Amino acid sequence: MTLKTLREIRLNQGKSQTFMAKKLGYKYASGYANIEMGRNKPSLEIAKKIADILNEDVNVLFFNKNIHNLSKNNSA
Repeated sequence: MTLKTLREIRLNQGKSQTFMAKKLGYKYASGYANIEMGRNKPSLEIAKKIADILNEDVNVLFFNKNIHNLSKNNSA
């Protein structure tokens, strides 16, 4: 899932960047906005919190879902 999709999910749920930032403990909305725009990569802890706030699977939001398939193909 791309960062654009992260933004789309947030917007579809009617949540603002300010709301997300406050829920995540950032002082300013830019803390969250930088994650959404790809300027900063979230820690695993923050990624899990974002997924919880958006009621999404952290793996779907932030990790390549084909990672296990790629690992199997590379080890063969």
